[in-house]
Amino acid sequence: MGSVTVVRPPALRPGARVALVAPAGPLLERDDLTRSCELCHTLGFEPVLGTHAGARAGFFAGTDAQRLADLNAALADPAIDAVWCIRGGVGLTRILDRVDYDGFARRPKPVIGFSDVTALLNALHRVTGAVTFHGPMARAAMSAFSRQHFERVLGQAEAAGRLGCLPVPADVLVPQRERIVSLVPGTAEGPLVGGNLTLLQTLVGTRFLPDLDGAILFLEDVGEDLYRVDRMFTQLKLAGVLEKVHGVVFGTCAECGPGEGFGSLTLEEILADHVKPLRVPAWFGAMIGHQTPQWTIPVGAEAEIDAAKGTIRLLAPAVR
Repeated sequence: MGSVTVVRPPALRPGARVALVAPAGPLLERDDLTRSCELCHTLGFEPVLGTHAGARAGFFAGTDAQRLADLNAALADPAIDAVWCIRGGVGLTRILDRVDYDGFARRPKPVIGFSDVTALLNALHRVTGAVTFHGPMARAAMSAFSRQHFERVLGQAEAAGRLGCLPVPADVLVPQRERIVSLVPGTAEGPLVGGNLTLLQTLVGTRFLPDLDGAILFLEDVGEDLYRVDRMFTQLKLAGVLEKVHGVVFGTCAECGPGEGFGSLTLEEILADHVKPLRVPAWFGAMIGHQTPQWTIPVGAEAEIDAAKGTIRLLAPAVR
């Protein structure tokens, strides 16, 4: 990996002041703000609502300036213990180059979200070395398992080595409607990076693309025609960013279908075409992204995957 030192933010404890921000798409219901605050209270946190969280400008949650102001204020404020995104959507890449990375680096804290927030999570880690958290949005109801996993990972952010497997055994905790498919059996170790495939693709050619050298790449997507999924993997391949990964974990592609046309590859066939040739341990069917229940994945944390069992185990950080 790169020269930036990995920084593990403080664990999130009861009473923590959690900033609720909407740096991407707009909130679709008035209740989104209420539900986000109520969820914070339920988890024992004190919600701090962003000034412009309820704003709207087209398909964004306010103007770029409004969304950036809320995000930067939360990232740099020493009185804020975590930043939790209310929803994804679109828009984070428009403000990514103006995020206050220096302010965040002075006092790193957990930043949580997924989908469009993938861009922010990986950019913060790439620029500052801080571990971020690919996990549920603040506005969504949490299943019992999602909550347990969220609290376990965020509550021990500084001591990742004690987290154990995510989960063990996989065949019990993965929903029965899903399958774990081993593409290339084996085990591999490396830092976890990734998130939404579409957003990862948009970071190619920018300074915010995560360092995939020796990494465990985890991916998921939603609402994409399968030919687009194939095209995104093709671009990653042509850009040379997949060549040095140590392992691949794919979640699901929710609401992804063949689209219009006379035929389509299946998701499993697309993954076989693009992932198997990497000859690294790889599997899909993980509880990542647009599904319930959902894992909370620490971006930048060292982990071991077992592609035959379908597990991710967080490793203790090296002694420095």
